[in-house]
Amino acid sequence: MDNISPTKSKIIFSQDMALLPVQNPKFTSAISNVTAAVGREAILACLVEDLGQYKVAWLRVDTQTILTIHSHVITKNQRIGITHSEHKTWFLHIKEVRESDRGWYMCQINTDPMKSQIGYLDVVVPPDILDYPTSADMVVREGANIHLRCVARGSPEPTITWRRETGKTIRTPDDKEVASVEGAVLNITRVNRQQMGPYLCIASNGLPPSVSKRIMLIVHFPPMIWIQNQLVGAYEGQKITLECYSEAFPKSINYWTDDKGEIIPQSERFDQTQFTAGYKTHMKLTIRSIEPPDYGNYKCVSKNSLGDTDGTIQVFAISRPLELNHPSKKSEYVFFSLK
Repeated sequence: MDNISPTKSKIIFSQDMALLPVQNPKFTSAISNVTAAVGREAILACLVEDLGQYKVAWLRVDTQTILTIHSHVITKNQRIGITHSEHKTWFLHIKEVRESDRGWYMCQINTDPMKSQIGYLDVVVPPDILDYPTSADMVVREGANIHLRCVARGSPEPTITWRRETGKTIRTPDDKEVASVEGAVLNITRVNRQQMGPYLCIASNGLPPSVSKRIMLIVHFPPMIWIQNQLVGAYEGQKITLECYSEAFPKSINYWTDDKGEIIPQSERFDQTQFTAGYKTHMKLTIRSIEPPDYGNYKCVSKNSLGDTDGTIQVFAISRPLELNHPSKKSEYVFFSLK
């Protein structure tokens, strides 16, 4: 803006006073306070009557900068404009409003003494999340206490809400399960694998649009294995499937070993499959046709950078079931063990 001292403005206002006819201009209404979003246009209106040959000026109060005098723009700020309606309503236009435009504006009539009134321009700013002070993706060990931080700016001051992108609940430090948490910091004590995943920091202040940042929480832990059936009975020629469930992150290497501790390769007789979802893996070892050397202990092994573990399944021999004839159902089977 172009700064002009109040003294100079009085000279401009008073230099033609002797030529002015006797008038009694006055304001017909107070200046309405205006709220404008940053980047938009703000218009302040000054209503006068009986202006005659007197002139209207707009000033910025805090800097005492003269912006306009009558139909002329004085400041070098190209975003400032002036229009009027029959010399009764004088509109101060501020285009592409900035936060620095927030403040008090004065409308003056160059009477003696000078008449003036002021109005306030409030500039509202949609929320914006600041990258630097806001937490980035985080990798932690299971059991650690963590703090996710989200910093946003805007006017009015934005509120921060935390949610999980998957829709799962958030466990609070007092062990409550909630859908969302308010506040700039999300505290999670003794973090566990179930709390791994993307979190959303959402900033809003009533001005569209609300904004969010996605923060990935990665929880590292060594492998763990669960086995539902540790003893499996099978007769010669039977097809069986051994199953193990493992959890690990980072992702684990999983394989099967035999009684001798040797890794079992994929073959026509030994079929291995794995189904992985997140940090969980379902391991299957199918033996297509049991032979006497196949009886014994099988281990499912899971390894990652944090450690390794295994689980044992024992396959033992049982007698082949007998087929008995039934007077009405020739294909019905009865199973029992021979002694």
